[in-house]
Amino acid sequence: MAIWTAFPHAAADYIYATSALQRHWARLHAGDAEPLPGDAKVLAAWALFHAGEFQKATEAGLKAGGGGITVANKAQAIYANYLETSEKAKLALFMEVAERAEAQIGSDPKNANAYYFMAYALGRYSQGISIAKALAQGLGSKVRSALETAIRLAPKHADAHIALGAFHAEVIDKVGSLLGRTQGASKDAGLAMYKTALKLNPSSAIARVEYANGLVMLEGDKKMKEATKLYEDAAACVPMDAMERLDVEMAKAELED
Repeated sequence: MAIWTAFPHAAADYIYATSALQRHWARLHAGDAEPLPGDAKVLAAWALFHAGEFQKATEAGLKAGGGGITVANKAQAIYANYLETSEKAKLALFMEVAERAEAQIGSDPKNANAYYFMAYALGRYSQGISIAKALAQGLGSKVRSALETAIRLAPKHADAHIALGAFHAEVIDKVGSLLGRTQGASKDAGLAMYKTALKLNPSSAIARVEYANGLVMLEGDKKMKEATKLYEDAAACVPMDAMERLDVEMAKAELED
């Protein structure tokens, strides 16, 4: 495995001892609804993830197996999305996550995050190759189906609601409402997903960023003021871990553009 780019911010505030991680678990995992693991090795891998040690978290999760696969998938997907600079490497990392998550579904078919991270990785991969090309390859229906399954298994999975909202918005933005309908995409459904995500995880910066992006894609410039307010609110969020810090920094970057 190549050496991954290091988390570019101070991580001291995001280092959790076991007791602290257990105490803050519900808040840290309000997005992915991942249950608190009973396996100490899996919990240690999550501590690495929250501290921004994405490569170490991936390696530790894979070594732990079982619930550790979810840590590995999330760490690798978040790293690829935010920190990998090579587009080719990024796409390869996403496909690896998607394949690993699909295998996880086979061995643990009631694991909501197996479906979610397969969908997340395929969704980001689709953005990389172009949404139109991904739809032609049948990836759209695979992403939507996996996200709907994740939500059915874990109704409070805020991140799955965000991703499903983004699916609706991206498809309609790229192919229009009429063709979007053939992919199961709907403007009303997309906006409803974003709103539900914010209710489920009101402290989420990424929910606000993605909602802002979706508003502009679905409603155009007339919603720019509302989108800007969402970016501002996202930038003002207080991050609890390295991933949330990356979300907040992305919101700040959007406001500067």
